[in-house]
Amino acid sequence: MESLSNCPICKATAFTNFLKCEDYTVSHETFQLVKCSDCSFVFTNPRPDAAEIVKYYQSEDYISHSNTSKGLFNFAYQQVRKFAVNGKVKMLEELNAPQKTILDYGCGTGEFLYAMSTHGWQSKGVEPSPQAREMAIKNYGLTIEDPSALSSFNTNEFGIITLWHVLEHVHQLTETITNLKRIIAPGGYLIIAVPNREALEAQHYKEYWAAYDVPRHLYHFSKQNITRLFEEIGLHLKSVHPMFFDPFYISLLSEQYKNGKKSYIYAILAGIKTTISGRKDITKNSSLIYIFQK
Repeated sequence: MESLSNCPICKATAFTNFLKCEDYTVSHETFQLVKCSDCSFVFTNPRPDAAEIVKYYQSEDYISHSNTSKGLFNFAYQQVRKFAVNGKVKMLEELNAPQKTILDYGCGTGEFLYAMSTHGWQSKGVEPSPQAREMAIKNYGLTIEDPSALSSFNTNEFGIITLWHVLEHVHQLTETITNLKRIIAPGGYLIIAVPNREALEAQHYKEYWAAYDVPRHLYHFSKQNITRLFEEIGLHLKSVHPMFFDPFYISLLSEQYKNGKKSYIYAILAGIKTTISGRKDITKNSSLIYIFQK
């Protein structure tokens, strides 16, 4: 385990305890979330180091790495993912990036990256999981690298870089985002999707909120936090968008964690409530997509 002595965003040294959350997916261990006394950023502290964290991903329940479709829940997840991938492709095509080159950092088993390649994009991926990386290469013939290869990409190589629910997993946060900025072409885009700590159902479920997902999620961003993080390295926020399906998926898991079973009715109601609130105030959505430009 490693403990951070400085806030990952503002470098302050004073924290207060925020919540204790259980790892419901793999270990059932309890982890502490702390809140920076200066900028209010919430992060998992202490946390497993980069070597230790591997064992916390070793579960078929971690769908983005296993790609399993066993059971109704996982099957539904796969169908929703297909729909969501099409929406992502459409969003990125409309950005008019300076060049049709894309890097998907944390590409999982490669479905999104493959969809981009079928639309004429030169596509590369980075994925830390050997299992997921192998599946992406075998199933789609993609070029997928280990994260250690990030520094070898050419400066200004990509018109778009995407991280779909990935940034919250990255140990070397400042080093990674600085390197990502380096390899984005001038006028290009960095697309970040992360859970939103200020979400309505986060306030409702508290320590049972599934998107805390300790210890795999090292950071728990608010809109204010993530905007500051990227503005300080020279990437400017252009727009923010909600992820439509996340309130339902996250609420379903949160219901299971809190009550010991998946309640589809309560999850649907919670998802609808979050979606309605999010239309009035975008910071109430479960997960947000941030579009930054270089």
